Amino acid sequence: MEKKLAPSRALASKVIFSALNVVKDNNNEMRYSEILKEIERKVKFSDWEKERYETTGYVRWQSVLSFYSIGCVKAGYLIKKSRVWYLTQEGIEAVKGGEEKLFESIKMKYKNWANENVEVSNNDSNEEDTDTSIEHHETVLIYNDLLEKTLEGMINYINGKNPYEFQDLVAALLRGMGYYTPFVAPKGKDGGVDIIAYKDPLGTTVPRIQVQIKHRENAASVKEIRELMGLLQKDGDVGVFVSTGGFSPDAKATARTSNVHIELIDQNRFIELWQNFYSKLSDQDKNLFPLKPIWFLDVND
Repeated sequence: MEKKLAPSRALASKVIFSALNVVKDNNNEMRYSEILKEIERKVKFSDWEKERYETTGYVRWQSVLSFYSIGCVKAGYLIKKSRVWYLTQEGIEAVKGGEEKLFESIKMKYKNWANENVEVSNNDSNEEDTDTSIEHHETVLIYNDLLEKTLEGMINYINGKNPYEFQDLVAALLRGMGYYTPFVAPKGKDGGVDIIAYKDPLGTTVPRIQVQIKHRENAASVKEIRELMGLLQKDGDVGVFVSTGGFSPDAKATARTSNVHIELIDQNRFIELWQNFYSKLSDQDKNLFPLKPIWFLDVND
């Protein structure tokens, strides 16, 4: 007779399967906050599953999802980056097997990873301890909450900029990355190029970077990617397309298969790059999008 899952593990099986399917239906990538909203819309939870832990105040099903998603990462089914979840090809195939097989494969692959990388006790038989372990996952949950609120604040700040102010942010980032920006398009017609950047002051060293910027909610289209491709006339030209609305799947595919180098930067990647190169910016450029780092104990997410 097949062993019945303990309540917390049954809930984990349900929410993990739901979450990965939600990401799959969104072209295999989605912000964590949006995943939670979509699961809450699609999945019916019991009062116990919606209950908040007394000691932490976190909702049980959300805590369970966060806790067990670590296993998805170690299994190779999921990549987490800047609060965005990306479903891997292995994850896409695993979801096809259904909820039960998915959960079992995650447990098996996580055990294999743990045996190879860390010394852990085998708690598979101690299912009564699972709920306690999830509740003690508080450090990661607090860390994730702060990351989400921080990212949301950054996104709101960027969205509050007008197109020319955001253009200045992109130019500042390029300077922080070691490029010279002799041309930043003034207001008015720009001929399709918003910024031209070089590795040296005279532009004698390749690559020469031509940047197209779209500061809006709508995703950049294939047509727009091809227009940028058509502007790359010289050997060594590289196109960079920055879009706060992201890119359509066809636009991504076109850039990926192009015979010229087209680099795509969406809003999340822009924020990540700004954080990574913030220390390299001039004080004047830092003031365009000021950040203050806060240090946390590293956690396994």
